[in-house]
Amino acid sequence: MEDRLQMDNGMVPQKIVSVHLQESALKALEQVAASTEEKKNTDCAQIGELIPALPFEAITKQGSVSIDSTGGGDQELREEREKSRSEKRSEPHDELDSLSERETSMGKHHHLHLSSCHECFELENSTIESVRFASSENIPDLPDDCSASVDEVIDGGLARELKRVNLTGKPPNVLIYVGSDPMKIKFEKIKSVIKECIDTNSYTIYQLVEEQVLKAPWLDNSLLLVIATEEPISEENHKQFLTYLSKGGKILGLSALFTFGTIQIRSKSELKKTIQELVFYKADNSEIKLNFLTSGNVFEEDVKGNFRTVKSLSHLNNTDEDMIIVQLPYGDCGGEAILCQIYLEMDISSTTQTQEDFNLLKMNNVKRYEVLKEILTLLGLSCELSEVPSLTPVYLLSPNEDIRISFLKWLGKKKDAQGLIKSSKMTLKFVSSYKPEMEITPSLIPVVTDVGGFSSEHFSLQMYQQNLLTKKLGKIVLLAEVTSTTMNLLDGLMFDLPQEMDLIAIAVQQTQGKGRGGNVWLSPVGCALSTLHISIPLCSQLGQRIPFIQHLVSLAVVESVRSIPGYQDIDLRVKWPNDIYYSDHMKLGGVLVNSTLMGNTFHILIGCGFNVNNSSPTICINDLIMEYNKKSMTKLRPLTTDYLIARSVTVLERLIDMFQEKGPNGVLPLYYKYWIHAGKQVHLWSEEGPVAWIVGIDDCGFLQVHEEGKGVESVHPDGNSFDMLKNLIISKQQ
Repeated sequence: MEDRLQMDNGMVPQKIVSVHLQESALKALEQVAASTEEKKNTDCAQIGELIPALPFEAITKQGSVSIDSTGGGDQELREEREKSRSEKRSEPHDELDSLSERETSMGKHHHLHLSSCHECFELENSTIESVRFASSENIPDLPDDCSASVDEVIDGGLARELKRVNLTGKPPNVLIYVGSDPMKIKFEKIKSVIKECIDTNSYTIYQLVEEQVLKAPWLDNSLLLVIATEEPISEENHKQFLTYLSKGGKILGLSALFTFGTIQIRSKSELKKTIQELVFYKADNSEIKLNFLTSGNVFEEDVKGNFRTVKSLSHLNNTDEDMIIVQLPYGDCGGEAILCQIYLEMDISSTTQTQEDFNLLKMNNVKRYEVLKEILTLLGLSCELSEVPSLTPVYLLSPNEDIRISFLKWLGKKKDAQGLIKSSKMTLKFVSSYKPEMEITPSLIPVVTDVGGFSSEHFSLQMYQQNLLTKKLGKIVLLAEVTSTTMNLLDGLMFDLPQEMDLIAIAVQQTQGKGRGGNVWLSPVGCALSTLHISIPLCSQLGQRIPFIQHLVSLAVVESVRSIPGYQDIDLRVKWPNDIYYSDHMKLGGVLVNSTLMGNTFHILIGCGFNVNNSSPTICINDLIMEYNKKSMTKLRPLTTDYLIARSVTVLERLIDMFQEKGPNGVLPLYYKYWIHAGKQVHLWSEEGPVAWIVGIDDCGFLQVHEEGKGVESVHPDGNSFDMLKNLIISKQQ
């Protein structure tokens, strides 16, 4: 019954238990409630804090709806609810001003209602308070007789423990204050960065606009305030922010002029918007060294006696070791702030002036997010990975209807009476349509064959069809919004396929993406993820040199971009043996090849993933395009995953045909044009090992190095690792 009960302040009980209170205890409760009204903001542990203020997000107006006994009031109720929704959508900022004195009172008693009660419907779209966000460790078990006095409850620490425990029915609130930002441009950029760091299922992010700073509701109802403006903070706003801290609030300052206590800001013009090396100290006392853009301000502490209240989390790696990130406590209720004078929040592409700056900052981007997550964790937020997205059904698509019909006929002979095709990796269940009650697990996936109404936000079959110009490859598409790994989807389908078609599995997201050597490949939205099936005769040129396939695939991805008119100078390259790189700086894609020899034919599954529109955690193709546009004053359009998957498969088929006709010499000139190893000098085996020069690839696709006095030798990709960052070729550790 708990899910149908609701108090008139919006709280929803998680569990209902019977509690017997003696008359003396009831009188004591009334006295506490009365005194709370007079002292509600003076003590962190008062019982009034057990009834939190209404949340920051929309608070709808209270009202009543009359419902007659014949049920005719249902229409009035629906109209009232729709009116409430309409007001909420049209006046997002005015909603904060609608708090009545009764709604903000901390000491009022509240009554339980059924959730279908007409007085409660208007709270439906509000952010309401719910005990389901309270940790079970913070709520002591009631004794079997379920009785207690009010003194026992207070002395047991429940009020203290729940002071800052967020009990909202919607995710807790993170507020971002950016000063004047009428178009919300800066807010949206910072919000995007924060969302990439925190568990987005646990928090909701709002903008705290200038007009709302001095309004009371947000003070008691926000887990974190982010101050990200370089504008001066007014005296009134500064006082309000300190009030928030005094209530146990947390503040993150991002290149802001906000400070308090013994800490002061000093301007150093020589540092302004320059890239500096800094040292960041994590909670476990380990260090992170990174290069990042500084605001031009540093922190100094006005130390009185030997009493220090400021903890330095990071300093510049310069002679003065200037403090650049500091942690400060405030008050007696657990309030604290972490203030930064580096641009952790800024989009790299909008801050850099030179190509060298862009490269350096992108190379430090992973460390930037590591530092930001560490800071947010210190402030009490959860930066663990969000819950893994639920698996979705697979849809059987084809850009050619005749080939699709032919495949369905072949499929009819292949599947069993229950529509199943089993393999060692998973079972595919072919169905005409998907129903929500159908089971989806990593080992059992429904495949929908009737896709007349198919649509996807992230994949356009029309775009794929227009750009897939192949004779055979990629003609049958298995598309999943979310799957474990595309490598497993084709395992039971790749043998005995009709000659005129090959399969490709495409995913928007993968939960268990695979990389070479057992590595895990992160697979966020914006990454082009696919597994392609090809068949290669054993006796052919490529069949005798199977290791070359990974080189052809990585080359196909690079060529699919750089062969577009106007995009030829986008600095996308190949790295031996199977990586796609931005220049020689950082990886943005990779290839994994599994081959099975059946008779005289290799059946090959090619897994490929490359970043197209996901700037985190490293870099993506559209980042390179944006940077090129800034440097060259051009207006090249960003690219999409469906477009590039189709183009790369088309280019791959052409490269395979060239290889089969001319052997390695048919493709190596193009490969060398884009590879990053030309003329590179490396050390063999260790940093003190002999010096060698990379000279090329041999006829089997292995790397050739020349060591002075010893001639040329080949290095096999399965036995050695080429570390571009250290210029080493070393034996792999088992």
